[in-house]
Amino acid sequence: MPSLPLPLLLLLLWGVGSHGFPATSSGAQEQDTELVQNYLRKYYHLRTGTNRSGRQRSSSLVTEKLKQMQAFFGLKVTGKVDADTLTLMRQPRCGVPDVAPYALGERTLRWEHTHLTYRLENYTPDLPRADVDSAIDRAFQLWSNASALTFTRVFEGQADIMISFVRGDHNDNNPFGGPGNIIAHAFPPGGGIGGDVHFDEDKRWTKDFRSEYFNLYHVAAHEVGHSLGLMHDGDIESLMFSSYNYYGDNLLTQRDIDAIQALYGPSKNPIQPRERQVPQACESKLTFDAITEIRGELYFFKNRQTDRIPLVEVVDLSVMQVPGKFSWSIFWLTDSKVWAFNAVKMRQGYPKDIYHSLGFPHTVKSIDAAVHEEETGKTYFFVASKYWRYDENTRSMDTGFPKEIAHGFPGIGKKVDAVFQERGFFYFFRGKRQYKFDPHTKRILTILNINSWFNCRNK
Repeated sequence: MPSLPLPLLLLLLWGVGSHGFPATSSGAQEQDTELVQNYLRKYYHLRTGTNRSGRQRSSSLVTEKLKQMQAFFGLKVTGKVDADTLTLMRQPRCGVPDVAPYALGERTLRWEHTHLTYRLENYTPDLPRADVDSAIDRAFQLWSNASALTFTRVFEGQADIMISFVRGDHNDNNPFGGPGNIIAHAFPPGGGIGGDVHFDEDKRWTKDFRSEYFNLYHVAAHEVGHSLGLMHDGDIESLMFSSYNYYGDNLLTQRDIDAIQALYGPSKNPIQPRERQVPQACESKLTFDAITEIRGELYFFKNRQTDRIPLVEVVDLSVMQVPGKFSWSIFWLTDSKVWAFNAVKMRQGYPKDIYHSLGFPHTVKSIDAAVHEEETGKTYFFVASKYWRYDENTRSMDTGFPKEIAHGFPGIGKKVDAVFQERGFFYFFRGKRQYKFDPHTKRILTILNINSWFNCRNK
């Protein structure tokens, strides 16, 4: 079999499913301006003036607060509103500020005693009561295992930490339904409302992971961290990262453990977080040339090297076989050629050029990324700042293309390094970050470092 040049390689697994993409909404610029102002007011204490000099000062303050926010999340610090900044602002998140008002100087709020009580005041109808009880109990156990804290659940009277599902304005000066798509919030240690946790009942709660739902255990563990005195952490791998990221087992990072032990000391009977071998792929500047799923494993290509990891909870591999007249094939795209393989054998008649076989204009010299959706038989090809859509049934390009990536996939940016599909979501890779994209809602659900697939921990 001839060797393939890999620097510009893109792998495409023909037959991986997804869904279509709705049109871009209008009036985005005004909405973005309002989003930025509200986000910085709520989470970074932006104060704006009303007179002319105040407005001029406000512009400077917005720039300062944007830089603060970008630095906190590890984004490029420009003080300007860019795609990455807007994407992060749109993510569902905790309602606690990233720059907490109770962090005054070196002052740290903590409980004076290490044995605390908690009470669940009501339940969400989204889950059976037993599942809600389990999620809340596990959230407290997570922190108990990592510190000297112990917890007891009570069923009546006042507890140190009161937990409830509420809607809208619930009389704590922190109504739900505001900027940033808030899903829950909690209060720092103290009397009265101190330590209490509120979940937005208008959100949909689950014990696993489903689109448009929120994992109750994960969110509860995060909010209990606030109830114990922890602030948000800009490390995207941390449980205390402010935006909602549900990715596998909810394990505390070493940063989380160090933070809780700094307040309350270590556990007398610690249960250590699961340690896994760190692959060599854990580099802060790591990027990939191509990514695809082959026979239940993810393959990551960089120059002439490949790394692979098994997919977690992969469905029956038979679903990866395209039904009907198309056989299961792996397609490789490099420069202006397309290669096709059945297993490890090249199919007859390949390689072919992308102009006659796929219908690209001769101005296209290479393809950056591609992903196929089985449900519609459409394949999306990404070239520079544009994308094409190919119809596998008619064996031709759809009319009306190419289109701008920024319009069809808002928040992804103007260029794509790699993309693959898993469980109905698109995973876009650009630079050092990956974007989990929901084609149903046309929203980015999470932003992660690309080496998160290798169980890397940011330091």
